[in-house]
Amino acid sequence: MAENLIIAGESKQERYQQLLPQALALIDSESDLIAAMANSCAAIQQTFNWLWTGFYLVKNEELVLGPFQGPIACTRIRKGKGVCGSAWAQAQTLVVPDVDAFPGHIACSSLSRSEIVVPVLDASGNVRAVLDVDSIELASFDDTDRHYLEQICSALGRLFE
Repeated sequence: MAENLIIAGESKQERYQQLLPQALALIDSESDLIAAMANSCAAIQQTFNWLWTGFYLVKNEELVLGPFQGPIACTRIRKGKGVCGSAWAQAQTLVVPDVDAFPGHIACSSLSRSEIVVPVLDASGNVRAVLDVDSIELASFDDTDRHYLEQICSALGRLFE
């Protein structure tokens, strides 16, 4: 399958409405988790041009860097540490409008100003990975991002079955 991402919307909502079916098609047509994660973060990055878009996978009681788009990143994060580790520990999406105001924020890049982290859950509800997206702007993420990114992560979660 040739992968061509077509996004023409101007608003965030319009771009997500065009991204979602294409991202789900990429995931549904792939049985390899890493390949699906790689194309998912590339599609999100291409659509929104955030500072950093990527995945951390749960391995041996820590998050380990997986496929991503953007500058060099933190390689390992402990459960409950930073936004990623907190989203893992709480098994819920965290939207952080100002990372400097988040207690214990891990600054992988000094350019990051806001962040959203979405857990990837398996069929049993266990967090198996997290999607981390960082922006250079304050308050870049909201319920629109949560809604659509959770759908992408839900589709990825099925690959853990």
